[in-house]
Formats: sequence, C-alpha cells, structure tokens
Amino acid sequence: MRRLLEAKVSKAREIPAGGRDTAGGIIPMFSEKVRAAAETNNSFLCIGLDPDPELMAHPHIPSFLQEIVDATSDLVCAYKPNLAFFEALGMGGMQTMLESLRSVPKHIPIIADAKRGDIDNTARFYARALFDVYKFDAVTVNAYGGRDAVQPFIDYADRGVLVWCRSSNPGAADLQDMKLEDGRFVYEAIAERAREWNTRGNVGVVAGATWPERIERVRDICPDMWILVPGVGAQEGDLEAAVQAAMNADGGRFILNASRAVLYAAKDDGYAKSARKAAQKLRSRINLMREAALARR
Repeated sequence: MRRLLEAKVSKAREIPAGGRDTAGGIIPMFSEKVRAAAETNNSFLCIGLDPDPELMAHPHIPSFLQEIVDATSDLVCAYKPNLAFFEALGMGGMQTMLESLRSVPKHIPIIADAKRGDIDNTARFYARALFDVYKFDAVTVNAYGGRDAVQPFIDYADRGVLVWCRSSNPGAADLQDMKLEDGRFVYEAIAERAREWNTRGNVGVVAGATWPERIERVRDICPDMWILVPGVGAQEGDLEAAVQAAMNADGGRFILNASRAVLYAAKDDGYAKSARKAAQKLRSRINLMREAALARR
C-alpha cells in the first residue's frame, strides 16, 4: 500500500498542472503571467473548470474539459478548476484533474479554487501540495485563521494568493457583512489585511459579481491588486456593474470568472463549439463594458 501511494504522488509530480514543463525553468510571477495572457488574448475572462456529471454532454471528464480548453484557450486570461468537483470523484479525482488540465497552454495561468486555510503548520502542507505537487499558478485561500494561515502560501513569491473576501452566494452577508466596532464590515477588514500582506506583490482578493457595490469598496481598499470576480453567468451577477467596479484606474487587474454558463452552454455533441460561442460573447461584452467605463472616467 505504501509503495502504491508513493507511486501515485510521484506520478502527480510528473504531470504539472496544464502539462507545464518546469525542468530547469523559472515560473514567471503570477501577476505578470495573467497580465501577459490577458494582453495576448485580449481577455479578462477566466473559465471555471467545474465538472458536474449531471450537466456534462458525456461522462468522461478529462476529454470533456480538454475539448472545452481546446475550444476556448485563445479567449481567456486564466482557467480555474474548483478542486471540490475533482475530490468528490474519489481516490482518482486529482489524477483526473491533472489529465483534464493537460491541454491548457503553458502561457495561460491555472488558478486552484481551493479556499484552503488552517493553522500555519497545516497551511504549509496545503501550500506544498498545491504549489509543489500540483504546480498551480495561484490558489484561493480562506483568511479566517489570520495571517499565519495565509503566510505559507504567500511565501511562494512566484505564485498568486487570492484571499476570499466577499463571496457571491446569498448567505455571504451572514458573516462578511457583519459590522465591527469601528463601523467597518468584516469583508472590508479582510481586504485591508490582504493589502497589508501583499509585501511580495502576489496577493489578490476574491469578490463576487452578485454584489458590485462590495467589489467597488474592495477596489477602493486594494487599488492595484488583482480581483478575481466569480458569479458571472449562472449566478446572474451584473456583468456591466462588476466590470466597472473591479477594474483599476488603468482598466485592468481584474479576472472575471464564468463556469456553468460556458461549460454547459449545450449538452449535445456540439458542446465545445457552444462553449466557444458563450466564451466569445462574454469576452466581447467584458471588453465593451471596460472600454465604456474607461471612456466615462
């Protein structure tokens, strides 16, 4: 059993996320990698790779996601697999994820939506798994445990650390909109902490598209940090308001994520072409709204 587990870990190390060849090379800073991908593809769109067997056109996850990637890799600035969808597959789930990411081009960053967070000793191993074993370019983290729960991730200066700040779900207000004694909301305090922790230039924040006024406040607090904005598409976030709120003074430093609206645009044999059309439409709308917002400034 021990040899079998060691073999699985060894194999995982041999298949970096997105098929990256890291032998002898230096992985570029996450921020620069996203910026370059956004410029190359003229895109601020990230596609979430969240395989739900009940919604997929066919049951083979690696080939389904690979076809999605092949159809959209010139339209995005990043991909974001949510680890829960792969962990739920059982023992082979993470291997399935690695196989699914093989077709991601080397210049496109992959963000692990993991929302990890624990005491520092445990966080070190979470960071080691996500960055050393699976080779992700960035990861979402949960800052509830404070700085020492996040610091092990930040210590990887070439990788991105996106702090879960204001989420897109209806229940987010239960805790994130609670007021502190000084009048600030909890999410504002988290954004301020993320800004303080950004000593290496690799920390960003997550703020959901369903609450654009909250994104605007987060941007005020973090004027030059990357903001990952989920909730576009199936969660019905206001795209125009989200773009205007998330972009910085130069019209950049934001990543808008759509998952179900792209992955499951169709359930027939033409699902990859439909996913491409959905991604093209989203990219075009984002760019038009960005240009309009810049013109109004």
